[in-house]
Amino acid sequence: MPAYHSSFNEAPDVRQAGNMAILPIKTRIRGPAPVADPSQADIIDETLDLFRANSLFRNFEIKGPADRTLIVLILYVSDCLAKLGSARTVPTQIEASKSLNTLSVDSFPIPGDANFPLNAHYAMPASRSDSEYLRQYLTQVRQELAARLVERLYADGTGKPSKWWMSFQKRRFMNRSLGT
Repeated sequence: MPAYHSSFNEAPDVRQAGNMAILPIKTRIRGPAPVADPSQADIIDETLDLFRANSLFRNFEIKGPADRTLIVLILYVSDCLAKLGSARTVPTQIEASKSLNTLSVDSFPIPGDANFPLNAHYAMPASRSDSEYLRQYLTQVRQELAARLVERLYADGTGKPSKWWMSFQKRRFMNRSLGT
């Protein structure tokens, strides 16, 4: 059974930095990302929907630039769950939100950096300005993804993260981690 791929691979006129797609997102966070139609699903919704299924796969055939963006976001969700799972006590929703927001703005490697774990599959951005744009885009997407992940983790109203999500904290998509 193959892994699930991004539905945005066929999207027309998508800007790319390196060979990663710069996709529109629904967000209130300032940044360079294009604004998506609020009635349509965006790459963040797709990442959260496909995370648990795709994290069971060790192999992933990249079929387009949106898949590369999806891979980075799935690995980031995995790091978020690992961060919450490593806390001494079960974090409340506010503590989780603060912790993941801090993680999202921390320094992180992008394709082309020496310590980026998937450099073999990603092209380096063409220029320094493309590289800076990609870093700003990924920071904005990571912040929005962290906020939506916290909403899903604490959706049941018990004040504790969902065990169905936290059970994936040790599972590694493609046996990789962003190392954050």
